[in-house]
Amino acid sequence: MAPISGPDTTQRSYLWQDGTVRSWLLTTDHKRIALLYMASITAFFVLGSVGAALIRLHLISPTGAILSDATYSRMFTMHGIVMVWLFLVPSIPVTLGNFLVPLMLGAKDLAFPRLNLISWYLFIMAGALVVYGLFRGGLETGWTFYTPLSTDYTQGRVLPVVAGVFLSGFSSIATGVNFIISIHQLRAPGLTWYRLPLMLWALYATSVIFVLATPVLSITLLLLAFEHFFHVGVFDPALGGDPLLFQHLFWFYSHPAVYIMILPGMGVVSEVVSTFCHKPVFGYRFVAWSSISIAAIGFLVWGHHMFVAGTSLYAAVVFSMLSFLVSVPSAIKVFNWLGTMHGGAIRLDAPMLYAMGFIGLFTVGGLTGLFLASLASDVHLTQTYFVVAHFHYIMVGGMVSAYFAGLHYWWPKITGRMYPEMWGRTAAALLFFGFNLTFFPQFILGYEGIPRRYATYPAQFQVLNVLSSAGASILALAYILPLIYFTWSLFRGAPATDNPWQATGLEWRTSSPPPVENFITPPVVTHEAYDYAALDHPDTAQRAEAPHV
Repeated sequence: MAPISGPDTTQRSYLWQDGTVRSWLLTTDHKRIALLYMASITAFFVLGSVGAALIRLHLISPTGAILSDATYSRMFTMHGIVMVWLFLVPSIPVTLGNFLVPLMLGAKDLAFPRLNLISWYLFIMAGALVVYGLFRGGLETGWTFYTPLSTDYTQGRVLPVVAGVFLSGFSSIATGVNFIISIHQLRAPGLTWYRLPLMLWALYATSVIFVLATPVLSITLLLLAFEHFFHVGVFDPALGGDPLLFQHLFWFYSHPAVYIMILPGMGVVSEVVSTFCHKPVFGYRFVAWSSISIAAIGFLVWGHHMFVAGTSLYAAVVFSMLSFLVSVPSAIKVFNWLGTMHGGAIRLDAPMLYAMGFIGLFTVGGLTGLFLASLASDVHLTQTYFVVAHFHYIMVGGMVSAYFAGLHYWWPKITGRMYPEMWGRTAAALLFFGFNLTFFPQFILGYEGIPRRYATYPAQFQVLNVLSSAGASILALAYILPLIYFTWSLFRGAPATDNPWQATGLEWRTSSPPPVENFITPPVVTHEAYDYAALDHPDTAQRAEAPHV
């Protein structure tokens, strides 16, 4: 991909075009909305992390160190609900996705800029309702809202949280619709489907899940509220309802939601691995279609969460087979990333270290998921710490590593500033080490049969719990460090060039940070995705009348 001419320095960047608070709160610029989302989910991440820290401090002692049993239950509920619904599900799509989709397409903005702003306001209202419900007296349903726990509407604590998650679903649907229409309609001339960055393939698959799966969750939560207000038995057995119906509907959304969380991270890793190996992604089309395959098969595997809930043995066998099947496209991605790295001139900068951490942690999480997809082993391991460890290896070790990889990778483009590389590498190493120390002991605890969500445990397992809590303190440091040096870099970081990593995507063909309309001259695509040969020899592909990539 050949470089384009330098940016028009008379055009101010999106950051400084109008610095008033009103201009930010009423903006329809996708880049500013991405930063509004970033600030919001960071606040919720901090809140959810406080709950996790209190849980780990409490579990240092077998009899519980600092919390009562009821408060402990409320803390893990707060941690789960805030982290899943207000951080993990939106995370990459609404921040990096919002910022990058138009830039990667060569467009001025998303297809529906006002809808994009409305989605952020819906998200803020959702977060406010969730926090209000959680702190009004606490909630003890867990993040899954399982009935009959969630049909106990004492003190009205459940309904505000349910309403908040309901609203967050509409925010997700709005984002998904915007991405799908934008990718279909706003591609630059020459940007065919097989020239799209793999990040866009991943976000497209994620958006399909947003649009098709989220309404099922919304209807389920609406039925929960309907049951409360009109006393019609839907899920509550006391009213003649069926609690298992809730589980079926909930997991029909929530297992695809796992891929909402992880697919964008896979897209980030594809971009980072290609750039820092200076090679095209090995098996581009396989990686692209594996994202679509994961999204499609993900709708068919919800039943493996219910192997011990009294489901039919024959249905359980089918769901087990499908759960093994969904691991195939995930494995394709891992092998193709490794194939890209093989023989590449790998640069071990912070984004690449985070991406490598993602590959390792996601692989462990995926392999341990096969134990839970197997009928025989799942009976022993379900509702134990093994499930907690598996889930966190995928969602936190995997997704959060990818989020930080993307944040470091695109930080120069977002802010026009470089972060301190040494501290970035340190934070990446701390995250990998701290995460493994936190959650690997929990595989052993789960195998030994220790149930999750319990406030106490037998004394002989204290060493493993202390190790887990020690790892959590290292993990906390790994999260705090980027917050410090990113803030520092905003004011004191070295100015970034337009393409500091020598990457090939369209987003690197405009200034850092970009102007309000993204590109001074509309780009035209003439090369395949990840064409480093054109980047290395720009004189062979330059044209005067339009920038080429």
